[in-house]
Amino acid sequence: MPKSRIITKKVVTWALYDWANSAFALSVLAVLFPLALGNYWGAEDGGSVATIRLGWVTFSASLVVFLSAPILGTIADIGDHRKRFLLLFTIIGAAATTSLGFVGQDDWPIALGFYLIASVGFYSSNVFYDSLLIDVTEPRNYSFVSNLGYSVGYLGGAVLLSLHLWMLKSPQTFGLESMTEVFNYAFISVGVWWAFFLLPLLFSISEAHNPIEGKSYPIRAAYEKLKLTALKISQYRNIVIFLSAYWLYIGGVFTVIFMAVNYGQRLGFEDSDLVLALLISNFVGFPATLAYGFLAHRFGPKRGLYLSLFAYIGVCLWGTLMTEMREFYIMSIIIGVFQGATQGLSRSIYATLIPADQSGEFFGFYSMITKFAYVLGPAMVAIAAMLSDDPKWVLLTLVPMFLAGAFLLALVRIPAIDKL
Repeated sequence: MPKSRIITKKVVTWALYDWANSAFALSVLAVLFPLALGNYWGAEDGGSVATIRLGWVTFSASLVVFLSAPILGTIADIGDHRKRFLLLFTIIGAAATTSLGFVGQDDWPIALGFYLIASVGFYSSNVFYDSLLIDVTEPRNYSFVSNLGYSVGYLGGAVLLSLHLWMLKSPQTFGLESMTEVFNYAFISVGVWWAFFLLPLLFSISEAHNPIEGKSYPIRAAYEKLKLTALKISQYRNIVIFLSAYWLYIGGVFTVIFMAVNYGQRLGFEDSDLVLALLISNFVGFPATLAYGFLAHRFGPKRGLYLSLFAYIGVCLWGTLMTEMREFYIMSIIIGVFQGATQGLSRSIYATLIPADQSGEFFGFYSMITKFAYVLGPAMVAIAAMLSDDPKWVLLTLVPMFLAGAFLLALVRIPAIDKL
């Protein structure tokens, strides 16, 4: 039986949404908001105060999605409305991001509020984006297509961040008179970018019909389905073990991502150098994540994940000894190689393990586990900042998470699928 093409119109338009929302993940979550929070909305409060605020607002956003993700996924499955929910949360996230461009200096409570809403929109939209993977390709292609999405996202995020770095270094080129205007226009550009590049997915991908019947009380039905989902998952040994492993290591991955710029600020590095380092990381991430997809397609996703997790252990140990900016550059390159691969391969493994006709429900649970991990990491960072002015100790707490995750991953059995 001949094998169909891997890269199709559906695959490309699906991956293009990663290009869209990665602008928020990179420019806002990883770079602009930490910089603005430390230098613009709370410049006189000190680095540790910014870390505490950043940690707790990220904790709060993750907690909201942790509690709501399985419900949203179940409602989407009941009504076959995953694209509609994706559109809804994209609009919410993009609008809140744009609103950050109109927040005045030192109005950090308002900034935190819009950032919270934007983060909830971003994380919630990914529940439905992830669940559409099964509608665009076959199981044997999950690893490659999933990593393709992350690699395209890296490129898209890097393209827009390049513009933001240019704006930071030379605001006069864009007719901007101050750093305040730079931050304003940068946030607005992310919101517009995010919403615009969602459009191809909406018009090109059709959801597979789900035979689950709608009910008169969808919220109640969603809670009932959540209970059933938990019971279903408990019957799948592979899924339980994988989610346990994933919960441990992805929390560490996210913590490294979201604290990188703030960590560099507290070490005394220049803002423009930190932005450039993150930009390099994303340009490296594009080909590296794509290459990882090919390798995983050939040799299996578990081997690729093992390599990524042990690379993160090395990064955490090395980070505690970092003193120079050139080390931060090197570390950013290493993270760029492995960050997208870790996320992409995790998503592809999970897609292989779950029932295909209940992807929204199961990916809702997957997102809940993801956000549960995201809840712990930011809270840990905030507490560490409250207890000590030395940011390096928090990295050591991540090492056991990666080790334990790798151990549990070894117990997961992945169904045999065709390879190229």
